[in-house]
Amino acid sequence: MDTLKLAWRNVWRNPRRSGVTIAATSLALFVMIFYSGLVSGYLSGMERNVIDVEVGDAQIYAEGYRKRPSLYTKIDDPDALLGRLDGAGFKGSARLLGNGLAAAGDNSAGILLRGLDPERDAAVSKVNTQITSGAWLDPAAQSEVVVGKRLAKTLGVGVGDELVVLSQAADGSTANDLYKVRGVLGPVSDPVDRATVFMNEDAFRELMVFPEGAHQVLVRKPAELPLPEATAEIGALAPSLEAKSWKQIMPVVASMLDTGRSAMMVMFGVVYVAIGIIVLNAMLMAVFERIREFGILKALGVGPGGVLSLIFLETLIQTVIAILIGVAVSVPVNYYMATVGLDLASLSGMSIMGMSMDSVWRSEITTETYTQPILALTMIILLAVIYPAMRAAFVKPLDAIHHQ
Repeated sequence: MDTLKLAWRNVWRNPRRSGVTIAATSLALFVMIFYSGLVSGYLSGMERNVIDVEVGDAQIYAEGYRKRPSLYTKIDDPDALLGRLDGAGFKGSARLLGNGLAAAGDNSAGILLRGLDPERDAAVSKVNTQITSGAWLDPAAQSEVVVGKRLAKTLGVGVGDELVVLSQAADGSTANDLYKVRGVLGPVSDPVDRATVFMNEDAFRELMVFPEGAHQVLVRKPAELPLPEATAEIGALAPSLEAKSWKQIMPVVASMLDTGRSAMMVMFGVVYVAIGIIVLNAMLMAVFERIREFGILKALGVGPGGVLSLIFLETLIQTVIAILIGVAVSVPVNYYMATVGLDLASLSGMSIMGMSMDSVWRSEITTETYTQPILALTMIILLAVIYPAMRAAFVKPLDAIHHQ
């Protein structure tokens, strides 16, 4: 018996039922592939924003600084620490942190001061790529600063305007100076957007009378090194200092990303169960409609294994057709979503857990985007067909022939 040829013919004996089953399966596969790429892109985009723009893979502070930030709680020799990090394959950038007041005309606002080396910082943070007007810091222009988007609006300043920065210097004197706005950032995070002023490291030291030390070191790890191992290694390179991964620094965001991935798997499970029920129902109907046929086959000497093979082949044929259709439809859609994406410019001011949303939502397409839904769907379908296949395989020929 040519089982494959017979299975193919049996699939199209009832084209309506087979068509509905194939259509439902291919639609489910398309939805899962599209949904997987879209959600992965969203979660990966948010994680990239946290790591690339704001936090880095890990951060190092002087012991106690994170609990009680103070200008005087500092890393004493950041250059030596950066040298050790470089030697171990990490990238690091020291930052100087402070608070103050900014004023422009009749407007004023509390600010967070961040002093950094623009060239070194570019290796660990992409905040310099978030400029929407003007330009990023220039080491040769010590009297120029970059401000957050909403802070610029609060102060009523733009590129080329001047603002006064007031604070208390490390020696107890009043720190004040006049700076020109060199650039305005786009949405980054709530603290950056509302209150942050970036300036060159030397300008910060002069303003705050802070000749040496640093408050924070941002660290990027090698791509192949897992985050927990990287954090432990960074901690070993920074004895007596506090080294934390981005997940420890922003536990709410990390938890939200994990929850998002779990929700995606729950969604997958719901759809797969629904498809399993559809396939089970379709195959049960097919078995009961053909119960006499199976009885005759068994009477002619076809064993349970032959009947099982026939039914599984019929199911596999429908599944393969559905996979081909689902993948064929999803490839151009995913290509569009990965290259063009959804324009979220109207939501550019919104933030989630303090992190601003990307202006374009793009899918993230990997091999797993296709293979995982295909393998999971195939497994669910084959599991769903076991019961009707067993019913048909072990039916008694005499009972089947007289079945009404």
